[in-house]
Amino acid sequence: MKILLTNDDGLYAPGINQLYQVLKEKHTVYTVAPEKEMSATGHAITLHKPLRVKEVDLDTGIARAVNGTPSDCVKLALEAILPSPPDLVISGINSGPNLGNDVFYSGTVSAAVEGFFLGYPALAVSLALEGDFRDFSFGAYYINKLLAKHGPKILEEKYLLNINFPPRPAEQIRGTKITKLSHRNYANVFDQRVDPRGQKYYWMTGSIEEMDEKESDTLAIREGYVSITPLCVDLTSHEEIPELKELEL
Repeated sequence: MKILLTNDDGLYAPGINQLYQVLKEKHTVYTVAPEKEMSATGHAITLHKPLRVKEVDLDTGIARAVNGTPSDCVKLALEAILPSPPDLVISGINSGPNLGNDVFYSGTVSAAVEGFFLGYPALAVSLALEGDFRDFSFGAYYINKLLAKHGPKILEEKYLLNINFPPRPAEQIRGTKITKLSHRNYANVFDQRVDPRGQKYYWMTGSIEEMDEKESDTLAIREGYVSITPLCVDLTSHEEIPELKELEL
């Protein structure tokens, strides 16, 4: 299988490199990722400056660093860089969860969505961090096993899947649950500060407000399960269309 691998944490992040090390054993993997961290950039694309691509010789092989967003990386890779089309786009493994409403802000998820827009099956993969837990090895192993067992179905059906791993060692993970997006909001606080020149600026902080909804991705992660959420990109509220027909002039 030919795989395009990208992320939003940047080319040098541990998650993407751990995943590459595992996938390269059985697959042809092309790594095209931002040259620096681009978290929470959503689906932004670059229009007002040139995109530059630099080949980087890492321990994980030749990769390409792009001075753009995660979505830029996928568009550029699929439409200009790769020698042939891949079979699958994988974005991750992200350092931190992408649960609930996070998917609208996430560069990780947006990169997978861009691949899906362009006609490729795609996976967004994230590790929920907690304390000092930073072990991406189970996530990499899991994705490799998922492709070995269910790769043909994923490719045939062209799934867009959002996969999150709980912050637990492999022996403590209880299994997998197919989930829905939770309602996960942020109570933002803007900390007002003053710079050395006396100018005010603001630093956004805050806390997460979560609901323990049945069958949600957040609840699955909290209970120690791998969460797999199928995503669609049609935001139309189809059930409202008949009622709103009366607004037509």
